[in-house]
Amino acid sequence: MAEDLSKTRNIGFIAHIDAGKTTVTERVLYFTGETYKIGDIDDGTTVMDFMSLERERGITIGSAATNASWDNHQVNIIDTPGHVDFTAEVQRSLRVLDGGVVVLESVSGVQPQSETVWRQANDYGVPRMIFVNKMDRLGADFYNAVQTVHDRLGANAVPIQIPMGAESSFNGMIDLIERKAYIYESEDAVQHKIIDVPDEYKEDVEKYRNELIEKIAETDEVLMDKFFDDQELSVEELKLSLRKAVIKLEIFPVLCGSALRHRGVHPLLDAVIDYLPSPIDVPSIKGTDTSDDSKIIERKPSEEDPFSALVFKVVTDQHVGRLVYLRIYSGTLESGANVYNSSNRSRERAGRLMKMHADSREEIKQAKAGEIVAAIGLKDAITGNTLCDQANPLLLESIDFPDPVLSVAVEPKTRSDQDKMGESLARLVGEDPTLQTWTDEESGQTVLAGMGELHLDVIVERLRREFDVDAIQGAPKVAYRETITVASEKQGKFIRQSGGKGQYGDCTLRIEPLEPGSGILFESEITGATLPTEYYKPIESGFREAAASGVIAGYPVVDVKAVLTDGSHHDVDSSEMAFKIAGSMAFKSAMTAGSPSLLEPIMKIDIVTPEEFLGDCLGDLNSRRAQILSMDQQANSQAIKAYVPLGETFQYATTLRSLTTGRASFSMELDHYAKVPNHIATEISGKGKES
Repeated sequence: MAEDLSKTRNIGFIAHIDAGKTTVTERVLYFTGETYKIGDIDDGTTVMDFMSLERERGITIGSAATNASWDNHQVNIIDTPGHVDFTAEVQRSLRVLDGGVVVLESVSGVQPQSETVWRQANDYGVPRMIFVNKMDRLGADFYNAVQTVHDRLGANAVPIQIPMGAESSFNGMIDLIERKAYIYESEDAVQHKIIDVPDEYKEDVEKYRNELIEKIAETDEVLMDKFFDDQELSVEELKLSLRKAVIKLEIFPVLCGSALRHRGVHPLLDAVIDYLPSPIDVPSIKGTDTSDDSKIIERKPSEEDPFSALVFKVVTDQHVGRLVYLRIYSGTLESGANVYNSSNRSRERAGRLMKMHADSREEIKQAKAGEIVAAIGLKDAITGNTLCDQANPLLLESIDFPDPVLSVAVEPKTRSDQDKMGESLARLVGEDPTLQTWTDEESGQTVLAGMGELHLDVIVERLRREFDVDAIQGAPKVAYRETITVASEKQGKFIRQSGGKGQYGDCTLRIEPLEPGSGILFESEITGATLPTEYYKPIESGFREAAASGVIAGYPVVDVKAVLTDGSHHDVDSSEMAFKIAGSMAFKSAMTAGSPSLLEPIMKIDIVTPEEFLGDCLGDLNSRRAQILSMDQQANSQAIKAYVPLGETFQYATTLRSLTTGRASFSMELDHYAKVPNHIATEISGKGKES
């Protein structure tokens, strides 16, 4: 274990689905000596995709953590999923990583989901480098892939390597900084030889090297002066300046290779060590004081500072029970130590500490700042919680996850399944913050809500395999919302006289529509002594409870502000409960008078289809009420961007496959909510009232 924090790297492999992240990780583990046999996705023998479901479907579902040693450095690695239904896995991984390797595919370069993960990495300010994979594929074009980063991501991507050959003649790469060529002499060569730059590449190397030096010099004044004075810049100077530029997010270095054929993995690991930050290169973590929200506390990544860590993932393991993954930001954590969970204000005991290698574990006695470990024995900790030293509490920023957009009813097949299902679902919800479950009061059915069809399919399949619960899945339901279109004002009066103390609550609320995405707000305009302030809170909670189910079809209300404008009270009979009911009544009647409308989730869909199926794809989209945003020519295919209502997308994967003989691909993510057309709203409100 590298004691020195500057020799630690916490990195993740992030990318579009099918770009080859897991294959890259498998090769990294092989070359660092962590595994003795190379895992293969097609054979289902990968280390990182260790769930049986992942191996069958050939996709990554959960982010897996592992670590490796390279060049006397400790590299903690997280392999993340590419599929947008598992976006939470990427979100939580980026929150705790110091650097990322974005894997792009050599033929198509930046794809729609690459844009999503790139945006998430920008949100968390993660320095990253780019690995153009699959250089041996037919149609591979390194320079085009780099251009797509400029065009579609607006990022300053600068090659620090250029490929030698492409497609079947791809046999190595040239390091522009050191002017060294890595060559793989035979088809199945696992190791490279380092040679001088072959004559036929010398001109290209000087051209791209000068461009690289110019880009680095732009970020460093001292180098800039030397560059303009035509002074020779040393390799060390270039590497140091490039490292600073990468950490400041000014340059994203680009490398190339073919992970499946082991090419380019050694130089990639060297570049991770050379250019990606260690925990001490990134800004110290900041949190708020638990007793005073306005006070900011900083924790440095050192063992001297008090202990602080963030829970970023919870997994139920069949052998050891609940595993809680932690990123330790400061201090040390001993196994068996008591820690304070400042998010739910409870004390917990970290029983055993584990260093993770995907699904195998190695027990350790203590973990230090900058490490990523798993703890056993933390019963109440959930994703996003802060663990810290009881004497020095602080609260770190939690992780934001998107709300579920799709729900299905699940019913157990047998009575014995019924008892197990509740407990199993509770465990899965504990693991996955984008999964929610509840019981529908009227139908008595258990409802599962998640990010998409694939997400919910995988959950139901995991119930069967991991928890031995057979469940029948109902038809998917869309998470609609309700709002108002015009402002309205109504009074809510709750009076009950029944011998003895009665109930009296009276308030007037004005409700106004807000900008999309604003949520629900409450404020008061009452001045003077019209109403004692102690009744404001109950009125607000009455309004918020009522807003949980709207007046059209009982869906949650969004983008509405309620303003308390008037009210009256009774010295004896008024109570908090009476005002809560009055607030709820006022809101319901104002909502009914405010021209309420139903909103539906609108998905942004990106489709890449061969040219000849364009007409069929567009015809199908039109039948789904889609709004086409753009169409772009990409080689022999067309990329379509469109908005499509979620309710119209069920079984879309199957339809697209049959329309295009399985040659098109698509990805979808929630973009916004929009008003439902009247004829469909009538249909939905009818169903909503019946169910």
